Amino acid sequence: MQNGKVGGRVRSYREKAELTRADLAERTGLDESFIRAIEEEDLYPSLQPLVKIARALDVRLGTFMDDQVSRDPLVVRAAERREELTMHHTGEDKAALRFHSLGRGKSDRHMEPFFIEILPESAENVKLSSHEGEEFIVVVSGQVEIRYGQETTILTEGDSVYYNSVVPHHVSAAGGEPAQIYAVIYFPE
Repeated sequence: MQNGKVGGRVRSYREKAELTRADLAERTGLDESFIRAIEEEDLYPSLQPLVKIARALDVRLGTFMDDQVSRDPLVVRAAERREELTMHHTGEDKAALRFHSLGRGKSDRHMEPFFIEILPESAENVKLSSHEGEEFIVVVSGQVEIRYGQETTILTEGDSVYYNSVVPHHVSAAGGEPAQIYAVIYFPE
């Protein structure tokens, strides 16, 4: 799925809720121009704004990525993974993270599992973000820097971290090389 589909789904759910962009901006604390850019220009800087939008529209984060009916059990073959979402830094054109949803197709899920490619650009212009929930990350390859509150930790292949997402945090590639992780994000209802 390309980011345009995410923006189109945001617009669709906003319109179903009979909200204007100004209404959604007020509910989320995001600028109306930012919401317009998500819906029309593929702007997608981080998970935090999309989490706020999902909460304001009373939908799961995965709702913006789902295009299939729920299956149980859901099997996602490595060869069938598709890049679902590319995140950029605010005001930057360079990709920083490439998300591959591992839960797409299971519409009744309570967690958001991802395979994420973390590009070296993720270490530029670092801004900590926070949201409700918890995150669990396992490093597959490369080095990953986790900034969590005032702490900075470097993880390598096989290392994992589990944390409360309400504490400001940032995940980036370390050492100037790309990294790969599996991440599970839980958002409370």
